[in-house]
Amino acid sequence: MSGRSAAAGSRQRFSSDGPWEERYGYSRAVRVGDRIVVSGCTAAADADAMASSDAAVQAHAALRVGLGAIEGLGGTAADVIRTRMYLTRREDADAVGAVHGATLAAAAPAATMVIVAGLIDPQMVVEIELEAVVS
Repeated sequence: MSGRSAAAGSRQRFSSDGPWEERYGYSRAVRVGDRIVVSGCTAAADADAMASSDAAVQAHAALRVGLGAIEGLGGTAADVIRTRMYLTRREDADAVGAVHGATLAAAAPAATMVIVAGLIDPQMVVEIELEAVVS
C-alpha cells in the first residue's frame, strides 16, 4: 500500500490518496501519541475487489488499506485494539468475520459488526475501521 504521512505538532496524519480524502477533508489515519485511529476502509483502491460482490475479498482489501495506514504511522497489526465492521448484507457476516479473525486473531481486538443500509459506492459491501495503540 502506498501512502504518505505528515506531522503537525504531536499529530501525524497518513493519506492513502483515496478518492474522497482531499475532497471530504479527512485523513486515512491520524496518530496522536501512541494512539492511531483509522477511518473506514473499503476496497475502493482495488479494482478487482470492487468489481467483486464477494464480501471476503472486499474485507481483505479493506484490511490491507487499514493495516497499511497503521504501519505507515509506526504501528503493526499486533497493536490493533478495536475494529468496527460495516456490512450491507447480513449474510456476509461469517465471511467477513472469518477474514477479520484470520488477519487479527493474534491481536484479538474488541470488535463491532453492524448491518447498514449502504455505503458511499453501491459496489462496496464492507467497510472497516481500526484503532491501535502502539506499544
